[in-house]
Order: sequence, then structure tokens, then C-alpha cells
Amino acid sequence: MQFCYLLVLLSLPLLAEVPGFNGKPITTDDRIKLYEEWVAGDPSNTANQTLLAGAYIQKTRETTDFSYLERASKIIDRILLTRKDYEALRLRNLIELNRHHFAKVIEYAGEMTRANPSDPQVWGSLGDALMESGQYEPAKAAFEKMLSLRPNLFSYNRMAYLRFLNGDVDGGIALMADAVKAGARYPENKSWCLVELGNMYFKTGNWADAQRSYNEAIELFPSSHAAHAALGAVHASQGRIPQAIAAYKRAQSITPMVQYAGTLHDLYADSGKKVEARQQAEMVDLVAKLEEAANQKANRTLALIYANQDRNLRKSLELAEADLQVRQDVFTYDAYAWALFKNKRPDEAWKASEKAMSLGTPEAMFYYHAGMIANARAEKPASRQLLEKALKLNAGFDVRQAAIARKVLSGLQ
Repeated sequence: MQFCYLLVLLSLPLLAEVPGFNGKPITTDDRIKLYEEWVAGDPSNTANQTLLAGAYIQKTRETTDFSYLERASKIIDRILLTRKDYEALRLRNLIELNRHHFAKVIEYAGEMTRANPSDPQVWGSLGDALMESGQYEPAKAAFEKMLSLRPNLFSYNRMAYLRFLNGDVDGGIALMADAVKAGARYPENKSWCLVELGNMYFKTGNWADAQRSYNEAIELFPSSHAAHAALGAVHASQGRIPQAIAAYKRAQSITPMVQYAGTLHDLYADSGKKVEARQQAEMVDLVAKLEEAANQKANRTLALIYANQDRNLRKSLELAEADLQVRQDVFTYDAYAWALFKNKRPDEAWKASEKAMSLGTPEAMFYYHAGMIANARAEKPASRQLLEKALKLNAGFDVRQAAIARKVLSGLQ
């Protein structure tokens, strides 16, 4: 589970009241078109510019097309060159979060909370950056402040994630259900929370409720690539490999995320479809080459894919090490531990794995990785305990890795 920062809290006008919309549901594209017309008609109106920037940010959420984020950034930069517009400063936090400039956001949002402690969105941005930096107690304080100021989808979502991360499964699920009930103006925002709720169910082995949540997310927002991919994970966990492949292909057709190529590679390879598996591996390598050309050195997702596929292992470690310099959360420590393990550095891997498990997060992959590392260190009882914990938590956490866990565990009996 990865947190998403672009839960936009803008004071948007009710477009149902704008002539031409007649109360009908409107899309983000509708908003962009309208706000672009407003900006063209009155280029000096800062409020219209921030509305357009906010819509571009929401479009980034929906498509993972970061050209929209750059458009938003150009608007905000222009505004802030001449004035310290408050809405522009709020949006700057969201832009920098998605650039993974977490230290900047902690600085910017921290200043804003001191100047205006009654703004829930800024507390949310501050908490997001603190979470990614592994500063969980300050993040908790920021989210609690946000929730006290405005209990809604955005604050419920954040507190739910934090509680789940800290091992409070029931509390996390209850709060995420509250987020879903609260709803949001953008259908994608509610759909995202349904996916997050489904993830909590899936990670704790409740596949039926997970599937139900993912289907609801797709019904609400059919272009949710995250929901289609998550549904694919449920199918794979239950042995429905053709359905899993179809779901991941659908997700990939919407947004070609590198993790979808990595999973499809494994599903095709395990199905004996070598050509298709190779094509997906080539897509992964293409992403790596493009990022290297753009001097993007940090990518824990790509690090995990290479480690799982037992190839480009030195590159895997380089990517994980670079990501750890950017953020120090439990997921990054887990990726770093796995890359170290695959590079035959089990003692260092164990130290990183301990940090990944430090919160008691119900993440089967953490315990699987730790179990494999413990086995490499000849700590058989610990390995057996950790692998059993991973499979008990979610027996289908990953088709290929769960099978490896069962095989290794059988040799430890």
C-alpha cells in the first residue's frame, strides 16, 4: 500500500450551478475545460488560475500523467513570483509531495501551520511528508489535528492509513469505511478510498470483502487502474490466473505502471508464456532506461521487481539505496532489505528488515522478506516463524513469492 498525496481539498465552486452543466455529474476534464476558459477570459484572476492548477493536479491523480503536474507547477510558480497567494502555497505543497521533495514540504507546510493552524489541508500535507520521512509520531499529531478540524474523506483516509500501518487493523478499516461514507466531489477520490479499504481487507486475508471493495471502486470510477490491478491480485491469490492477467492488462492499458509489467511478467512466466513474459520484462527495462536518462536514481518499486526476478541485482540495490536517501518509511526499508538480501548481504538486510517490521504493519511481504533473510543467516526457528506469519496474514500475498515461502517453509519443518 502506498499513500497518495493528491487528495485535493480545494474550495471549488459548485459546477452544478454553472450554466450549461444543469446539475449533471461532471468530470475532471469538464472542470479543466471550464477553468481554462475562465483563465483565458481573465488572465489576471488568480483564483481562476489556482482552480485550474488544482484540476490539473486531480487529473494527475486520475491518469498518473505527470505532464499535468508540470502544468500546475508552471501556474503556481507564476503566481508566487509576484505574490504569496495562500491557495497557491497550498497547491505548491501537493506538487512538491508528488515530486518526492518531502523535506521541502515539511518546511513549507510547517511554516503554514504556524501561520494558520486552522487549515486542515496544510496539516494533511505536513503529515504526508512526515510519513514518507518515517517520522510517524509527528505525522500522527498532524493527522489528528487535521481530523479535529475537519472530519471528512481526506482526514479519515489519512488516519485510517496511519492506524493500519501501526498494526491497528480494525481501527484502520473502520476509519477507511468512514472515508468512503463521507464521499467527495471527485468520484476518483472516493474510488481511491474504496481501493485502500480493499487493500486492508486483502492484506489481512479477507479476499471476499477486498474483491467487493475493488468492484465498487471500478463501478464508481471505471478508469481506476489501481482498482483493476488490485482485483487482479485477488484473482491471482485464488488461482484464477487468466482472470488475473486480464485485470492487470486492463490496469496497464489505463496507466502503464512499472509494477503492472512486473506482475504480468511473473504471471505469464508461471503460465509458460515465455514470449509474453519477455515483453513485460522489456517494458520494465525500458522504464529503467528512461529514468536513468532523466537522472532519476530512486525507485523502490523497480528495485523490488528486479530483486524478485533475480536480475539486475546491483541496479536493484542502487535504486533502493537512492530511494532510502529520499524517504525513510517502512516500505523503503523493506525494499532496501530485499535488495541487500538478493545481493548476498544478509546481515545488513536483517537490520533493514527489522526497521521495516518496527511498526507491526500487517504486510505479509515484510515478514516473508524477513523470513527469507533469517533463513540465509541460518536462523531456522526465526525463519519458520516469520514465513508462517506471512502466510497466515495473507496466503496469497504474491503468487510467485508466496509459493517460494511455502517451499522454503516445508524444508524447515
